[in-house]
Amino acid sequence: MTSIGMTGEPGTDTRTHTDADVVVVGAGPTGLLLAGDLAAAGLRVTLVERRSHATGNLTRAFGVHARTLELLDARDLADELVGTGTTLTRLRLFGRLSLDLSRLRSRFPYLLVTPQYEVERLLERRARAAGVEFRHDTVLRALRQDTEGVTAELAPSTGGGAAVRLRARYLVGADGVRSTVRDQLGLPFPGRPVVRSLVLADVRLTDPPEDVLAADGKDDAFAFTAPFGDGWYRVMGWDRRRQVPDGAPVDLDELRGIARRALGSDFGMHDARWISRFHSDERQVPAYRAGRVLLAGDAAHVHSPAGGQGMNTGLQDAANLSWKLAAVLRGDTRDPEALLDSYHAERHPVGTAVVRGSGTIIRLAMARTPLRRAARAAAVRLVTTVRPLSAKVTGMLSGIGVSYPAGRGAHRLAGRRAPDLSLAEGRLYELLRAGSFVLVVPRGAHPAALEISTAPGGVVRATWANPARRGALLVRPDGYIAWARD
Repeated sequence: MTSIGMTGEPGTDTRTHTDADVVVVGAGPTGLLLAGDLAAAGLRVTLVERRSHATGNLTRAFGVHARTLELLDARDLADELVGTGTTLTRLRLFGRLSLDLSRLRSRFPYLLVTPQYEVERLLERRARAAGVEFRHDTVLRALRQDTEGVTAELAPSTGGGAAVRLRARYLVGADGVRSTVRDQLGLPFPGRPVVRSLVLADVRLTDPPEDVLAADGKDDAFAFTAPFGDGWYRVMGWDRRRQVPDGAPVDLDELRGIARRALGSDFGMHDARWISRFHSDERQVPAYRAGRVLLAGDAAHVHSPAGGQGMNTGLQDAANLSWKLAAVLRGDTRDPEALLDSYHAERHPVGTAVVRGSGTIIRLAMARTPLRRAARAAAVRLVTTVRPLSAKVTGMLSGIGVSYPAGRGAHRLAGRRAPDLSLAEGRLYELLRAGSFVLVVPRGAHPAALEISTAPGGVVRATWANPARRGALLVRPDGYIAWARD
């Protein structure tokens, strides 16, 4: 077991707590979903957040993809979230590439455009109802782990006050790209900036674009607009001719000029309530687990905003990890180490694919030379005209096409996402709200005769709505098929 030294001088007034099963650091979407899942499973969870509860998070994400909506459906949150935004059945990139999301085989065949704070609001409400202990205005100063658990040293984010040592069996870092947890583990975060000098602002638009999402790149610029839904818009722009440090001055005139070049109009943007300059990196930590400490979301991987997959990938990390961690803590698995290791084995390749995919999109948008622009045009034609390729791209962007490796000799369905099956007892994702595996069998079959030793904890038993169906499936709490029989 890795031993991490604790830094800092706690002082004589440091107190010790040993009343948490899991400490989650970071109350963004990833941390909120994970903490809520663990608390709903009956575990004691403390959620540590640097920000004050009265301080809203800077909304970065606007798109909730189909697979994420399915996972929220399994937590009875999706329908309410859909009511907060606008749905897009067609996603346009570069003004030429159009992806038809209505073909997705999902209850949510679209991209939901809604601000990140709406996702956080619902997840926080659920987490509080499940009993998560929130500690706002608190930072992780140091951590140490041993064979029995993790000791986290916490301190007020405003400085001063007594340090607190909190003892837990596991700790999860969901604390973003500048993760203190990752730094305390001494893990590298290799990668590089993919695009510099991005300008970001919240503005009003006198003449909003016809498309809910407007995104395009022309000449040496690209821009993006998305609505908050309350009259405000998030606008992002990049100008190859003005590559300056993040701290360089920025004003609305600069963003107006970028939008006119990239989108053909600045849409009458005015009254910016916030404007800044930043850069976007491509990075991924080599290990999502270090003993009793795990990483999820932006603490584990970060990439360009192209494709809108950042928040979605983090939420899917959390859904993969939560049931595994719960099974280990409740003693529901015979091999806890292997189950926790499977989190890295399954999610690290997905993170790699997202980093590469979003990087490809942003590099196509930034294509400068005639050769690269020709390559972009050829790629657009292929994706637009070759249906299997288009289906693969939309499957990866939406998360519907993500699958996990299965063991040798496993059924062809093992590791694949389970669609929202129609069952005699209701929809599959309604049954998954229990947080357990779901065993689907033909009518009249005796479940005891089936091999379900791969299911930690309880199992919800269900039967096909169609009496002619004879196969059997064991579906994991995160909606992936663990086992199948024809």
